[in-house]
Amino acid sequence: MATFPALAYATPRKLPKASKLVGRVVVLDIAFAGGAGGARFETVTEPFLRGLGDRLAMWIDHHDHELHPRFADDPRFVLRTKREHPACPELVTEARVAAAGPVDTIVCHVDFDGLCAAAKWIRGGVPPYPEADADARAVDTCIGRPSPLGALVDRALRARPNDDGMRGIVVRFLAGGAADVGLRALVRERAAEYDVIEAETRALARRYVVEEGLALCDLRGVEVGRVDKTELLLLGQERARIAALVDDKTLTVAAAFDSGVDLVSALGLQGGMPTRVSVASDLTEELLPRLRALSTR
Repeated sequence: MATFPALAYATPRKLPKASKLVGRVVVLDIAFAGGAGGARFETVTEPFLRGLGDRLAMWIDHHDHELHPRFADDPRFVLRTKREHPACPELVTEARVAAAGPVDTIVCHVDFDGLCAAAKWIRGGVPPYPEADADARAVDTCIGRPSPLGALVDRALRARPNDDGMRGIVVRFLAGGAADVGLRALVRERAAEYDVIEAETRALARRYVVEEGLALCDLRGVEVGRVDKTELLLLGQERARIAALVDDKTLTVAAAFDSGVDLVSALGLQGGMPTRVSVASDLTEELLPRLRALSTR
């Protein structure tokens, strides 16, 4: 690619305004809104698609959604399930980048998976380093261990989960083949910050209460510092089949990628990751009986 594209970071529930995106756009690792937190396809994803119109070059994603078949005949959409492709970068191939043609803006998810996919797109479909695709699978599924480089980048992102500057550093570092010594030093510096977050997260894991295969960590009304939700949920999964974390705003539920649990169907959502969902915390008491029943199947 002749010039470095503009980057826009997004989540399924919070997409940028299409009118503010420059030129032709590719969307990577962004699921269709699935109903969690009140964000539905019709209210979030569809208006974004209408706003982009013919400027959408390609949309590549690997999360489940009941509306995927609607786009099966449009070659711009490469939509797979999480089980088919555990991570997004492996779907970003040289052939697909070439088929899409030049793009001016990349809209990508905010995690390792999405940023690695963006860097791979910028590199024309070539992985940033040999283990990159495998690292994305390990990080996104929480199965296996990423390479030392993958772990370093992942810890840096976890240390600064809301820092767009950090995301930009990671994309540029990976797009350059992870060869820039100065950028690597910045990534390493941020990764070191995660040690404190990890310690606090492990301390909060003592609040888990296990009942009928469900580990619940209730943080409503509790003042907490910097916490890694993903790590806290993994610590809950060490104690029960399903882990749930609730705070004053959100109920987040997770199960192991290979558990066979389908939280999307169980909670009546349109789509998303079958083994991790987030909904408004005011639904907690309604959903806990369903989750306990699901955890014992």
